[in-house]
Amino acid sequence: MRGHFQGSGMPSDKLTISAVIPLYNGAPYIQQSIDSVLSQTLPPDELIVVDDGSTDDGPAIVERLAETRPIILLRKANGGQSSARNFGIAHAKGQLIALLDQDDIWYPNHLAELVKPFRRPRYPELGWVYSNLDEMDESGKMVGRDCLNRAANVIHPKRDLTHCLMADMFILPSASLISKAAFNAVGGFDEQLVGFEDDDMFLRLFRAGYDNVFLKKSLTKWRIFGGSSSFSRRMAISRMIYVRKLLAEYPNDTHRGMNYARDLIVPRFFPWLVREYNMALAAGDSVAIHKALDDMRFLLPLHRPRIRLMMKLLMPILATPALARTLAPLVAMARPALRRMMR
Repeated sequence: MRGHFQGSGMPSDKLTISAVIPLYNGAPYIQQSIDSVLSQTLPPDELIVVDDGSTDDGPAIVERLAETRPIILLRKANGGQSSARNFGIAHAKGQLIALLDQDDIWYPNHLAELVKPFRRPRYPELGWVYSNLDEMDESGKMVGRDCLNRAANVIHPKRDLTHCLMADMFILPSASLISKAAFNAVGGFDEQLVGFEDDDMFLRLFRAGYDNVFLKKSLTKWRIFGGSSSFSRRMAISRMIYVRKLLAEYPNDTHRGMNYARDLIVPRFFPWLVREYNMALAAGDSVAIHKALDDMRFLLPLHRPRIRLMMKLLMPILATPALARTLAPLVAMARPALRRMMR
C-alpha cells in the first residue's frame, strides 16, 4: 500500500483510488480513455466502467479489454451521466474517486499530482482537488493549453459563494479527484440534471464546508466537439432545472445585503436564453423559440431594472419570429451595446 496521508491525517495505507468512467455510445473514444487510466504513473486501485444502456459497440470494446486488463464493467438501464456516475461510485471501494468522461483523456501524471494534497493533514477537511486542462477537438488534436485560464469571472480555487454563483464553476469531473466520504455526505450527483450536474455537486461540496485545491498545471485533455454541444435541447431543459434549484436555495440575504437572484443567478443564465433564442430563430425551430421565450419570461421579473425595461420593449418583436428575422441585422449591429447593458 501507498505511504501517504489523507486529509484528516489518516495513514494512506487505508487510502485507495477508484477510477469511474460512465459509458454511453462512446465506442470511438472509450479505449483511449481506458488506456490513459491504465498508463498512470500512479495506477488506481480499481477501474470501473458503467455501461449506461449503450446501443453501440462500446461495451463490447470494454469486455474485450477486460479479458487482459483489470477493468470492472457494470451495466444499467440508461439514466444519464449523473445516474451512471452515482452507480459506479456506489460500487467503488476506493476512498478517493477519480471520474473520467468517456471521450476525455488523462495525462500519465494525472492521479500522481491530484493525490498529493490528500497526502498531508489539513483542516478543514479536503473535499476535492482539481486541475487545469487542455482542450482537444474530436480527432484528439490540440486546440488550446491551460484553457481554464481563459474563463472570465472564474476564480480558482473556490473560496466564496458569490463567485460560485455568478459564473460557471469550471470544475471538470475528468480533472478532479474527490473524497468519496464527502461525495456521499452531499448526496452525489443530482440525477434530474443532464447538464450543470457538476456545478451543482461541487457547489454543494463547497457549501457543506469541504475545502478544495486547484492545480494550475493541465492534467487532463478535454474533448469538445459538435456532439458535446452545450446548446442541445436536453441541456436547455437541465439548465432551467438548475436555475430553479438555485433560486429556491438562495433567496435574498438581507443580513449580507445580497440579492442572489437579481445580482448573480439571473445575470449569469439570462444570456444563455438569448443565445438559445437566436440559435432557434436561425434554425427555424418554433418549439425551441417558444421554450426560450417562456424561460425569458420566467426570469425577467427577477432581472435588473434596466434589463427588464429593455426586454419589455423587445419581447413583442421576439415573440413574432418573422419580424425578429427581419430585424436581425439591426439587432446584430446593436449587439455590443446590448452586451454592455446586460452586464
